[in-house]
Amino acid sequence: MTTPKRRRDAAQTRQDLIDVARQRFAHDGYAATTVRDIADQAGVNVALISRYFNSKEGLFEACLNGAFTDVRQGAEVRTDEDFATRLARRLGAPAADDRMRTGLLLLIRSSGDERIDEMRGSFLRTMSEKMAVSAGRAVTGEDDLLRAQMLLAAIVGIVMMRDITGLEPLATAGADDLMGPVADLVAALMT
Repeated sequence: MTTPKRRRDAAQTRQDLIDVARQRFAHDGYAATTVRDIADQAGVNVALISRYFNSKEGLFEACLNGAFTDVRQGAEVRTDEDFATRLARRLGAPAADDRMRTGLLLLIRSSGDERIDEMRGSFLRTMSEKMAVSAGRAVTGEDDLLRAQMLLAAIVGIVMMRDITGLEPLATAGADDLMGPVADLVAALMT
């Protein structure tokens, strides 16, 4: 009796490659991550990376686009909660449940590749601007952008302290624990 062949699903395979690559790039860095490692972990032939993304750089760019989307969704204006409350909820979520936090880690990792670093810098600048608007501050000059970038840097620092260092009590603080300090941080920088 033969084992039935797994049905090919190009969209799912592509997404599996992005999911694996995103985790590897975020935690191991661009230079230390090989396309073979990504393909092996995703359970596919390494040639599929070239087929779907043209190169490791193309796969990284797809990961950056996904990270940007996830981080942006975390910063979008919603009417049911203010920005600081939404941010505290996202930061207080378990790391495994929050693609925004993995996205932030991916966005700050140095790649050693000038083109990749330029892409990342562009994403971070745009993210800072969107975050300022979501926090209720229009970006009309360098001071506004500086404040937004400082807020983004603080958020990245919180993510790193929680997910990489495990420093207590920050590492296990829940959304309710973070609500006041995050609101103070947003108010201090954005008002």
